[in-house]
Amino acid sequence: MIPIIDTHQHLWDLSKFRLPWLEGKGPLAEDHLMERYLAEAEGIDLAGTIYMEVDVDPAQHVGEAEYVIDLCARPDNPMLAATIGGRPADPRFEEYLDRFAGSPYVKGVRQVLHGGMPTSEFLSDAFIAGVRLLGERGLHFDLCLKPTDIGAGTVLIDRCPNTRFVLDHCGNGDVQTSDRKQWETDVAEMSRRHNVICKISGIVVGAKPDTWTAADLAPVVLHCANAFGADRIIFGSDWPVCTQKATYRQWVDALLTIIKDWSEGEKRKLLHDNAVGFYGLETQ
Repeated sequence: MIPIIDTHQHLWDLSKFRLPWLEGKGPLAEDHLMERYLAEAEGIDLAGTIYMEVDVDPAQHVGEAEYVIDLCARPDNPMLAATIGGRPADPRFEEYLDRFAGSPYVKGVRQVLHGGMPTSEFLSDAFIAGVRLLGERGLHFDLCLKPTDIGAGTVLIDRCPNTRFVLDHCGNGDVQTSDRKQWETDVAEMSRRHNVICKISGIVVGAKPDTWTAADLAPVVLHCANAFGADRIIFGSDWPVCTQKATYRQWVDALLTIIKDWSEGEKRKLLHDNAVGFYGLETQ
């Protein structure tokens, strides 16, 4: 098996952090710690993971970042780096980034945009200034968007040409619909910007419970791969969110089935090499 770098690993300890979006969400609304992640990823050749922020109460952003920086620095787990939470439009955003300026583990920032934020907010002058600041600091911004907002995300990319972006979850393409024309057009248009890559992650959550197959996911995965090309796609498990529809192993096996006809080099780029380059990682 090709060694995998999982670029979208969530963890949460509910004794330490409050996740407002998670309250009352069934099995997800319990601790999901590193030991559990490793148990569920057993049998997968993990070369490393990248922590993805979990939309904690914004008052806890500093605490969350410090928590994962500590994990990255420890030799007892595979976490290599982190995309931390943050609010680019906050007037104190630069001060917030200053806290972590010396950390080799902080690689970027995400603010979830699909939770009802109008596009006018993430295209505001203040938000754009914050995202441009990330580029000045050598940090990237993760775009987690509704499919209908991909076009607005492209506008944000155009206004921040010196910042690198990651399109999370294949732009949340719908794996159950037969009509993806607008999503396909918008993803293809975004992919023309060379400062954005696409994360092949998250989409299994939108699959039909119990009856989904790799073939259901394939059109979304393959369109993103064709649009962005072999050098600008990376893998992310979206664990534990993915477990609403699939085990970690089921998701990885489905992806391997989808890409079974790819060359060995193309597979390595998706699963490992592109992540090493994008995040500037050192792996064994």
